[in-house]
Amino acid sequence: MISPDRIKERVSQGLPGQWYVVAKSVQVRGEKPMAVQALGKKLVLWRNGEGSVCCLEDYCPHRGAPLSRGEILEGHIACRYHGIKLDGTGKIIRVPAMPACPLEGRRAGIAYTVQEANDGVFVYFPSIEKPEPPPLELPGEFGSPQWSSFLCSALWSCNYQYAADNTADPMHGCYLHADSFTLAYGAKQDLLKLEKAEGGFIVTRVGQVGENFDWVHVVTDTSAPYIRLDIPYPPAGGPGGPFRILGFMTPVDERRTRVFFWRNRKVSGIAGEAWRFLFRAFYEKQHWDVLEQDRAMLENIPFDARHRELLYQHDVGVVRLRRTLQERAKRQLEFEEASQQQKVG
Repeated sequence: MISPDRIKERVSQGLPGQWYVVAKSVQVRGEKPMAVQALGKKLVLWRNGEGSVCCLEDYCPHRGAPLSRGEILEGHIACRYHGIKLDGTGKIIRVPAMPACPLEGRRAGIAYTVQEANDGVFVYFPSIEKPEPPPLELPGEFGSPQWSSFLCSALWSCNYQYAADNTADPMHGCYLHADSFTLAYGAKQDLLKLEKAEGGFIVTRVGQVGENFDWVHVVTDTSAPYIRLDIPYPPAGGPGGPFRILGFMTPVDERRTRVFFWRNRKVSGIAGEAWRFLFRAFYEKQHWDVLEQDRAMLENIPFDARHRELLYQHDVGVVRLRRTLQERAKRQLEFEEASQQQKVG
């Protein structure tokens, strides 16, 4: 029997067996390693000789020094402490201080599977239930010539569940963001409707369409969960129709989250170039202001707030999302427990 406390702890830490965005592609360079953290694990990223991103535990198998403080040599990563060189699979390529060292050739570093997509770096975090990475399932907007996008990222000092709850709650838009571009419009009273949708569910405002942040598609049944929502733009906002957000939340640890938001419009060609100029010149700051409103609010919610909440009808999306995560965590823990019993037996 899996206790509720163990389930809550697993959810709070972030569920393994999924792909997570850990960085923007432009941040990972060939001449210098990059340290990142996700699901409580310290990792190092770099580009090998072919330009592909590699990911290892940020730990030298010799004495535990952080590899992210090292250097890139011939596409491999070398520890600054004693020069131990590893490849992208975690194999020790060379021990320069001792020729023919018996450590050479050993796969001693922990490697993670990496895939780049739409300017983001995705890493697979294996679970006992799913040790091998499934195909990376991404939104249809990614890679489509009909869509033009910008990727932004920010570090929020809150548990990722609060960031996820925030996106599953359309009613906060007309209050928290009431003084922002487009989100100032719309009614402040409504009911919400929850319906099944491809890969998860959609939460929709019943009495309002096309005025504010009026719906959100929460995609949970996928190898890389995300949210999709539209923010209506007036004609003065330039070509491309609604402003679409595709959001991914990556737990750094239990009290920090790295959020990745792709800002999209369905526009291409010359109109697409016009939109990209308008975004950089006028609208980017406004959308960062909106994100800052979310960040400031969530970071000031007490860590234990979910144990003292009084929920009501508008929280149907939040409740469904939480239930989905808890069911997935329970299944993982049951599988791990059964696997351990088989080993003992």
